[in-house]
Amino acid sequence: MYSILIKNGRIWNGSRFSYGDIFIDGGKVIELADRIDRDAYFTYDAKGNTVSAGFVDIHTHMKGISPDVYGICIDSVCLPFGVTTAADAGALTGDDSLLNSFAVDSFAYAFAEIKNNSVLTDALDKRIKAYGERLAGLKISFDTTGGEIYDIKPLREVCKISRFLGLPITVHTSGSPVSMLEIVKELKSGDILTHAFHGGANTSVEDDCASLRLAREKGVVIDAGLAGYVHTDFGVFRKAVESGYSPDVISTDITCASAFIRGGRYGMTMCMSVAREAGMSEEAIFRAVTSTPARVLGTESGRLFEGCVADLCVIGGGDELCLTDKAGNTVKSADGYKCLLTVKNGQILYRY
Repeated sequence: MYSILIKNGRIWNGSRFSYGDIFIDGGKVIELADRIDRDAYFTYDAKGNTVSAGFVDIHTHMKGISPDVYGICIDSVCLPFGVTTAADAGALTGDDSLLNSFAVDSFAYAFAEIKNNSVLTDALDKRIKAYGERLAGLKISFDTTGGEIYDIKPLREVCKISRFLGLPITVHTSGSPVSMLEIVKELKSGDILTHAFHGGANTSVEDDCASLRLAREKGVVIDAGLAGYVHTDFGVFRKAVESGYSPDVISTDITCASAFIRGGRYGMTMCMSVAREAGMSEEAIFRAVTSTPARVLGTESGRLFEGCVADLCVIGGGDELCLTDKAGNTVKSADGYKCLLTVKNGQILYRY
C-alpha cells in the first residue's frame, strides 16, 4: 500500500458535490478537506474534474460466471470506466471463489432458466449455493424471443422463490409476453426492473408511464440497463426522464459480444453520457452509478468519506459519443464523460 494525494477535485461523495483534496493511505481514505498539505508517494492534480466514489455496475456479464457467449474479462471493462464494484446479471457458471478473484468487488444474480414455461428449480438451487455470500439475488430473462416463455407464470414462480429466500430479483423486460405494468404488479420493493426503457411492444411509456409510476410507489428499482442501444430506445428513455421517471440505477449490461463496437469506448461513462443527453441531471446520474446501486447490492461501496475503503475514480470530459438505436434515434456528444483515474482498495489500477 502507498499513499496518494488527490488535489483540486470536485468531489462526489455519493450524495452531494463539494470541492477539495483527498488523502489516501493504507487502502483507506484518511482525510477529506478543502486543502491538504501532506507528503504522499503519489500526488495527482484533478484540475477541477470530478473525484467520485467508485462506480457500481449492477448489470454486467463476467467471463466464467455468465455463459461464454456473453462473459467478458470484467476487470478490463470496469476499471477503465471508474467501476470498482460490479454484479453479473446472468450467472450460470462459476462460484464465489471465482468472483473473489476479480480486482473489482464482484457479485452475482443467479439465473433462473425457463423450460416449457417453468423454472428449473434444481439448477437454480445449485447456483444459489455456489455463489455464497457473493449472491446478490435472482435473475429472470422474461423474454419470449430467448426462451420457452408464454405468459406470466414463470415470473410468478421466480417471485415466489425470491420471497421465500428473502432475495431480490432482476427482471429482463424486453420481449416480455405481458405489459410492463403487469410485470411491476408482480414485483416487491427492492426488485429490479432492468431494460426499463426498451423499445418495441410492452414498453414503459406506452401506458403513459403508469408502470414506472407504480414501480416508484412500490420501491421497485428502475434500472436503465442500457446495453448500448440493444435494449434501450433513446426516445423512450428521454420521454421517461421528461415525465419525471429517471432511472434509479444506470448499468451497462456489458458483454464480450458488444463491448467494443457500440459507437465508441463502451462502458459506464458512455452510459452516463447517454443519460445526460436524455436530460438527467448530473446529481441524478452520479447517484445512479454510486450510492443507489450500492444500496441495491447491500454493499458499503458507492460512498466517499473519511475512513472508508479507497475506491474512487476521477472523471473528466472529452469522449466522443455517437450511438443510434434500433428505432433510428441518435445520441451524439463531443464531450462525453471520460475516466481519467481509478483507485481500488487504495491502489491505482487505471490511469488515462
